[in-house]
Amino acid sequence: MAVKTAGETGGRKASRFSEEGGSTLGLILKYVFLALVVGFLTFSGWQLLQDGSYPFAATFFITALFITLVYVRRTTVPLRWIAPGLIFLILFQIYPVVFTVYTAFTNYSTGRNVEKQVAIQSIENQTYVPEGAPTLNWTPLQADDGTAAIWVIDPATGEAHLAIPDQEWIPAADVAGLVLGPDGVPTSLDGYTVQANNQRFLFVSANQGVTFGTEEAGAQVTSTVEAKETKQKYVFDPAQDAMVDQQTGKVYVNQEGIFTADDGSIVTPGFPVVVGVSNFTKILTDPNFRGPFARIFIWTFVWAFLSVLETFVLGMFLALTMNSPNLPMQRLLRVLLILPYAIPPFITVKVWVGLLNPILGMLGSQWNPGWFTSPFWSKVGILMVNLWLGYPYMFLIILGALQSIPQDMYEAAKVDGAGPLYQFRRLTLPLLLVSIGPLLIGSFAFNFNNFAIIDLYNQGGPPMPGAGVAGFTDILISYTYKIAFGGTRGNDYGLAAAVSIIIFIIVGAVTIFNFRYTGQLEEVSENV
Repeated sequence: MAVKTAGETGGRKASRFSEEGGSTLGLILKYVFLALVVGFLTFSGWQLLQDGSYPFAATFFITALFITLVYVRRTTVPLRWIAPGLIFLILFQIYPVVFTVYTAFTNYSTGRNVEKQVAIQSIENQTYVPEGAPTLNWTPLQADDGTAAIWVIDPATGEAHLAIPDQEWIPAADVAGLVLGPDGVPTSLDGYTVQANNQRFLFVSANQGVTFGTEEAGAQVTSTVEAKETKQKYVFDPAQDAMVDQQTGKVYVNQEGIFTADDGSIVTPGFPVVVGVSNFTKILTDPNFRGPFARIFIWTFVWAFLSVLETFVLGMFLALTMNSPNLPMQRLLRVLLILPYAIPPFITVKVWVGLLNPILGMLGSQWNPGWFTSPFWSKVGILMVNLWLGYPYMFLIILGALQSIPQDMYEAAKVDGAGPLYQFRRLTLPLLLVSIGPLLIGSFAFNFNNFAIIDLYNQGGPPMPGAGVAGFTDILISYTYKIAFGGTRGNDYGLAAAVSIIIFIIVGAVTIFNFRYTGQLEEVSENV
């Protein structure tokens, strides 16, 4: 029969204890921090749930549950090392993608940018002054907890009440500790401080639109001496899914997230609803979007292709030149050629914009074919700026690839009688494309979505006539940004999300095709 020694038992306890935190203080701190994080996520999720933001709320609850399971269960110790990374991956990568896809199938836009529950609450908070409502005198009060209240007096009847936000009016007879002055204004009352008259202007500014009383019956201060009795203007009717105007009796029925009356008048704010593939069909069928989208779609491919081509050609030419061992001052020239790569791109673009300025620019004042106003020359100018930004990168990677090609291949080619042009076409170029092919694909994808240079150069301009926010140098990503955040008639996030999905599909398809082409180049390189 085996006997467990004290050392063995203590060792197992120590081992188990070390897995849980290493020390009592460390264990306590770990669980306190865990409780704070989980509590914060749970509280935030609950608040979002109350506001009707169910996707956000679900994300917070799932994250809190995941953290709890990972850091409490001993069987999930290995996950603790990657859990923070997974959480950030979900919150900042996966969730935005899922939310973008969801948004693309909704009409989320200006006027429809809050949840339904929030929209209903906001509309029901609107009030109106009933016809014949008395003008009330008021006195500002401040509660011991810092909240505001007013003392209202009806001059016609002399009735006085204590009016507190979100509470029914309290008659003067029911107010505890009330002491009235000769003019009927209280000099003191329990729980409140009567403010001086010189505080009225600040009080009005701080409480503009605040209803003292309930939404059904309350008062709002309209000047430093008067208040008006108000009533709730709109009431939501769940049976009709409509807003009923208490003042006029007009009914506003929910139509795709906007409460709309028979005469076309609306009540805002609205809320987003699922509209299916309407955003995608709008891109293809609506003339206001179809024409500009087609032109921008074509220009985006032309822009990305020419950007890669021009930087590749210039970078390769310079790399072939700088790779010559007999070139004088070779190292100095290499350093000078990569200087544009060391300067932040947004500074470089703005410098070029200044150079091409038609009035003050060193180049633009001497020759100005319309660097910012002509559709053609704007594209030429932006390609020129991108060439300056991109050629150092191509120069560096091609120079490195050239130095990795064995020199005995060139010597064998010379023995076979191959000239420099034949060597370049049959030897250098195929081997270069194999080694830098993935980088060319990455460069194409980067320029396909190169928002910064498009926006910094001319904000996508010049504008297309009759095309809304679209400009002649806009690419899909800048056009998407303008639809989402720069619309003159409001922001259309649903349509922008649909365009972003199209961009994702295009970039994915081009990448897959290019990688397959790169695989074919590898087969070619085996025969070189």
